[in-house]
Amino acid sequence: MDMGSLMNDLKEFKVIESYGREDIAMVYLAESKDGALIEFVESVQPPIPREKKWVLIVSTMDGCPVGCMMCDAGGYYRRKLSKEEILSQILYLTNKRFGSYIPVEKFKIQFARVGEPALNDTVLDVLEELPSILNAPGLMPSISTVAPIGRDSWFERLLEIKNRLYVGRFQMQFSIHSTDAEQRDKIIPVKKWNFERMASYGERFVCEGDRKVTLNFALAQENVADADVIIKYFNPEKFLIKITPVNPTYRAVENGLNSDVDDNGLVLKHRTFVEKLRENGFEVIISVGELEENKIGSNCGQYVQRHLAAQRKLDGAYLFVNAKGE
Repeated sequence: MDMGSLMNDLKEFKVIESYGREDIAMVYLAESKDGALIEFVESVQPPIPREKKWVLIVSTMDGCPVGCMMCDAGGYYRRKLSKEEILSQILYLTNKRFGSYIPVEKFKIQFARVGEPALNDTVLDVLEELPSILNAPGLMPSISTVAPIGRDSWFERLLEIKNRLYVGRFQMQFSIHSTDAEQRDKIIPVKKWNFERMASYGERFVCEGDRKVTLNFALAQENVADADVIIKYFNPEKFLIKITPVNPTYRAVENGLNSDVDDNGLVLKHRTFVEKLRENGFEVIISVGELEENKIGSNCGQYVQRHLAAQRKLDGAYLFVNAKGE
C-alpha cells in the first residue's frame, strides 16, 4: 500500500488517553480521522523483557455486534474499522517503542480487543500487508474468533494467507467456552460453526511446522465442560485447549458468571475435565495473566469505555491510573 498515505493517516490518529503501567500493560483510547473511538493494548509478561516477548491487542470494529455474556465490549456497535484504522493502532505502538525495526523474538499481534475479526474483511488485508510494512522477524499474528456462520470465504482466504506468509508463525484460536450447544448459544449469541465444522477446518489449517489450533474456554463454574465432547470431535495432534479465568467484567457480574480458575491457576469445579483431556493426549494450558491487568482493564473482555460510562464501579477491576495520574 501507499506508505505515504498510511503515515498521513497515522498523523491524524489521535491517542486521547492512556491507562496502565508501562511494565505490565497499557490501554490506549484513540480517535481516528473518520471518527471511530478505538481501544488497543500493549502488554509484556514480567520478568520477560519486551525484546523477548511483546503483545499488541488491536480492535477490528468500533464496538461489537456479538455480545458475549462475559464481554464488556458488546454494548454497542457502530461499524467495522478500515484497514488504515487497524494498521494505525499497530504502527502507533511500533513507532513509539522501536521505530522502523522491531527486534522482538516473539512479537504477537492479536486481533482481539474489540470486535469479531471474522466479520471484517479488512483484517485479511492487514494480514496480507503486515510482512511488507513491518521489519519484524518475530512477527506472529493471532486471530481469536467465535467462527460466525456465513463467513466461509473469509476463513478460506485466511487459510491461504497463512500458508503463503505465516507457516509456523500464526496462532489460530476458536473461542467456545462451553461444550453444551444450547449453553454455548447463550454465551455467544450469534449463529456460528458447530464443533464438527471447526474440527474439519482445523485439520486443514494445521500443516507441518504450524502451531496447533487453540480451543479457548473462559471457564466459569456455571459453564458445561465435558471432556468427552472435545475428545469426540477434535484431534489432539491438531488442537490444544486453553483455559482462562472469567475476568471481572460488568457483563460477567450482571450474568452471574463466576470464574472456575483461581488466582494461582487452579481449576476448581472442572478439574476432572482438565485431567481427562490430558489423559487423552491433549495439551491443556491454564493461562492466568498478571492480576494487575484486571485493574488496568487490559484483559480479555474488559472495556475501558464501558467502565468510564458506568454509574456503578466494580470491585477489583478497572482501578487504573491514567497518564495524568487521575
